[in-house]
Amino acid sequence: MQAVILAAGMGKRLKNLTQNNTKCMIRVNGDTLIERALRILDRKGLSRIVLVVGYEAQNLIDYIRGLGIKTPVCFINNSVYYKTNNIYSLALAEEYLVAEDTLILESDLIFEDNVIELILNDPRETLALADKFESWMDGTCMVLDEDDCICEFIPGKYLDFNEKEKYYKTVNIYKFSQHFSKNTYVPFLKAYKAAMGDNEYYESVIKLIALLDTKEIRAKRLTGQTWYEIDDIQDLDIAESLFAESENHKYEMISKRFGGYWRYPKLLDFCYLVNPYYPPAKMIAEIKANCETLLTSYPSGMRVNNLLAGRKFGVPSEYIVVGNGAAELIEVLLRVLIGKAGIIRPTFEEYANRLDPERRVIMTVGRDDFSYHAADIISYFSGNPVETIVLVNPDNPSGNYMEYEEVKKLLDWCRDHKINLIIDESFVDFVENGKTPDELTMISDRIFSQYQTGLFIIKSISKSYGVPGARLGILASPDKAVIDAVKQMLPIWNINSFGEFYMQIAEKYTKDYQISLDKITAARSRFAGQLNQIPWLRVIPSQANYIMCEITGRFTSRELSCYLLQRNIFVKDLSEKIGNGRQYLRLAIRREDENDYLISCLEEAGVLPS
Repeated sequence: MQAVILAAGMGKRLKNLTQNNTKCMIRVNGDTLIERALRILDRKGLSRIVLVVGYEAQNLIDYIRGLGIKTPVCFINNSVYYKTNNIYSLALAEEYLVAEDTLILESDLIFEDNVIELILNDPRETLALADKFESWMDGTCMVLDEDDCICEFIPGKYLDFNEKEKYYKTVNIYKFSQHFSKNTYVPFLKAYKAAMGDNEYYESVIKLIALLDTKEIRAKRLTGQTWYEIDDIQDLDIAESLFAESENHKYEMISKRFGGYWRYPKLLDFCYLVNPYYPPAKMIAEIKANCETLLTSYPSGMRVNNLLAGRKFGVPSEYIVVGNGAAELIEVLLRVLIGKAGIIRPTFEEYANRLDPERRVIMTVGRDDFSYHAADIISYFSGNPVETIVLVNPDNPSGNYMEYEEVKKLLDWCRDHKINLIIDESFVDFVENGKTPDELTMISDRIFSQYQTGLFIIKSISKSYGVPGARLGILASPDKAVIDAVKQMLPIWNINSFGEFYMQIAEKYTKDYQISLDKITAARSRFAGQLNQIPWLRVIPSQANYIMCEITGRFTSRELSCYLLQRNIFVKDLSEKIGNGRQYLRLAIRREDENDYLISCLEEAGVLPS
């Protein structure tokens, strides 16, 4: 068995990174793609490795010769790389192809060692490595039958994304038997190249052969092995997290992305907090049906979107403003409100992060369950005066909830002392205490009539309603002067058409939303019960869609986070945030089967040798 690596291309989409080097010289966490591939192949007992080079050929050859690869390495130069495509490069290696069994790889891939093991250990002689199609993938795909025969071979430009569930992506790693290369592939390659020219793709030849009745080439499906194709700078960023040198580094890199986890399709996100039971399938179908119109149309301006929000939350539009997520509104509101602001920690840090340090007055909660009440807040800020107090209710990450009457008590005290009160109600819909949603929120005409100034309520629609991609949040207040000031500081088109359409149709799905809340409270109760059965976890009671746990033995929070990440579970490590020397995690509540998987991983961790 030998290997042929195609490495002649210029990698133009990587811009300055390939200005003086070919694409396979790109470094991922310090190692070049080509070195990583050669080190893996060098352990496989191959007779030789053949590289087809072109762009910056001598630099690449000199570099490889300095690596100390034990397997013999041969080079073929494609001197016209700039006007040919990979069919020409592979044709240059035809004498090697017909000489023995061959692995064929493209040089812009990064992959685990076991990817090569998988295809080498399969007894079938001629294989195309394939992985289940995911939204991040580009290029040629296949449709396979139950016997791994290739029913269709579809270039990327012809993909029908409505059919994506049946697609498998070519990994661009192949195993050709000598017999297949000599009697089938190379003759077809020569004929196709003669007919179509040198600016074609070798996969087109595979496509023709795959559709023959001979079924000489089959697909080898990956079963969770990690690989990535690097075409641009974003691919490089993803690859550096997937192939980080340690699990801790990988966890850090994924955490710093702050989302976009569809690029990690096997990852279960127990870190970010959304409603897993909403929106309903019918609402999603309605949005899909209008996708083309929404994508190609301007959204309405702020006035119209505020009308929609006012209708949804039952207040006049002059008392409400829609933001591009709650984060946009937090930033603007804290610019409008002057003076010092009281922050109750541990909490959602977006408020503190939007304040200059001299404006922050921090109240640190000392109880083991991080609970606090109106009397605690009043007592602390009586001695530490501020112009504004921020209350996240339920709080994040603890899930601590102050009852409606408690909030009213704090609100009355703030009014009497001319202190602004910002209440973040992003998670209040998840509270289970026998009250209706209208009895949980401070967004109501009744409350607004009692407190004409100084009350500001922020709510993340993204979190409560499970639509974080729509980036929606609202600020409601009876203080019209402040609301007007906030509106003046926002662009007229701060909401996109998808967000506007979501608000336009939301009323039709009110019952579905309530059903989703009932499901979450049931899932939370069940999940908390399961977590309580793990002896080295202390579960902190929560009224939100997440549960905070203290790790009381066996692991640090980072060790456990990294252990879970190895099992494609991403959780929030809180220990640095809490900062009391103890170990904490926050676990979002997902659907019950996903919660069960997390529990099983925690139970497995508990029986590992210390």
